[in-house]
Amino acid sequence: MLRRFIFALCNKTFPFIVIILALIAGPSAQGAEQIRVGYGSLSTSYAAIWVAGEARLFQKNGIDAEVLYLESALVRTALLTGDIAMGGMSGTTMAAPRLQGGDPILIASFLNSLQYRLVVRPEIRTVADLKGKRVGVAGFGLGAHRGAQIMLAKLGLNPDTDVTMLQIGGDPTRLAALLAGTIDASVFNPPLYKRAVEAGMRVLANIEDMNFPVQASALVTTDRFVKKNYELTRRAVRSIIESIHVIKTNPELTKRSIRKYMRFKDERDTDEAYQIMRDILPRKPYPTVEGIKAVLDELSPKLPAAKTAQPRDFMDIRFIDELDRSGFIDRLYK
Repeated sequence: MLRRFIFALCNKTFPFIVIILALIAGPSAQGAEQIRVGYGSLSTSYAAIWVAGEARLFQKNGIDAEVLYLESALVRTALLTGDIAMGGMSGTTMAAPRLQGGDPILIASFLNSLQYRLVVRPEIRTVADLKGKRVGVAGFGLGAHRGAQIMLAKLGLNPDTDVTMLQIGGDPTRLAALLAGTIDASVFNPPLYKRAVEAGMRVLANIEDMNFPVQASALVTTDRFVKKNYELTRRAVRSIIESIHVIKTNPELTKRSIRKYMRFKDERDTDEAYQIMRDILPRKPYPTVEGIKAVLDELSPKLPAAKTAQPRDFMDIRFIDELDRSGFIDRLYK
């Protein structure tokens, strides 16, 4: 069973070591601005955050970044309270609080579609067998919950009345609950769903076959942070864009990051996760109006403000656009 964990890139227990390393690394390390960057799921779509840390790209751009795993809704809560500066989360996770008066803002997109598989217990053979069963999600209103709702609706089930939705927790917790029979179904991203299949579970549906464009994983900050730290935000986005380049061109470093953050021991899992990362991450991580609109459409039945909300109000593409127009991104691949 996977365990929850928090990774810290800075060891503050030994300050004298940090000082020595700073002197060796040069002025950029000494003057680095400290921030915390969280992510809420053990998903390959957040690899750009991990690799930016492992490849020291944050530090290269004058940022001392502490990368933290904060399960499910915790990453959103930590962002809104100011405990972290930026967080990796789904479009749904960030859009709901903005509709309710909060100020999360999307500054880079890791994935403009969903990859969930609906995984069920082996005794569930058809969609009809799923009626009346328990579907585990990370938390209501979060990415896995919305993914499950979308898939169930596409399969012809009413997610509010035909099944019982249960808030179970993050990916490792839901996987353990499914294997133990505490729940009957859940949704998982690749390659984690394969672990469930290897343990005897079944894939009932693949959202990638349902042609549903939506803003999935993204890098999110707040309007407050951008206003006070515009230049720092620009350098953070630059670090992420450079990280995507590393993922696409440096398999060895990327796989090392995968093994560290996803705790993979099987090289097959690592190889598959790398292929997914390399293929899905866009060189130019622009969010899409269509993806945000899909999120707002899904939220509108329970959040009326979503009906009149403008997708562009949920994203700030100034930083990507500046780096793109300057030719910086294209030069990375020459």
